[in-house]
Amino acid sequence: MTLREASAGDAEPIADAFLAARAEMTYLPRLHTDEETRWWIANLVLPSHEVWVACAGTRVVGFAAVREGWLEHLYLAPAAQGAGIGTALLERARQGMSTLDLHVFQANGGAIRFYERHGFTLVATGNENEEGLPDAHYRWTA
Repeated sequence: MTLREASAGDAEPIADAFLAARAEMTYLPRLHTDEETRWWIANLVLPSHEVWVACAGTRVVGFAAVREGWLEHLYLAPAAQGAGIGTALLERARQGMSTLDLHVFQANGGAIRFYERHGFTLVATGNENEEGLPDAHYRWTA
């Protein structure tokens, strides 16, 4: 597995990993089509975030996107989960940061355990997402 900074050419495989991961989150309502999601990643996420991809060989299997001290996205293709790839992406996202914030769905117990295991602490709960679902604001401090 290798990590590298994402390029515009990674939009499709990043979208594939995002869509596959979200499909496993059965509690999430489907608000956007695959085409809308692909457009959003190519035209909004990649140009406005620092994005890193994890690759198995040449295949993108996950990504992390950071903007203004927030880990906005960390998603892995389901087959890539549990192999340390999320940890590697998280460590890369934290490089050079004194704090890093994120939101996670409260229903995503696995992600909550992952972030807590990596030193994130709960700041607040709410529902600050377009899905309108309960979420949690976590923060890591160096």
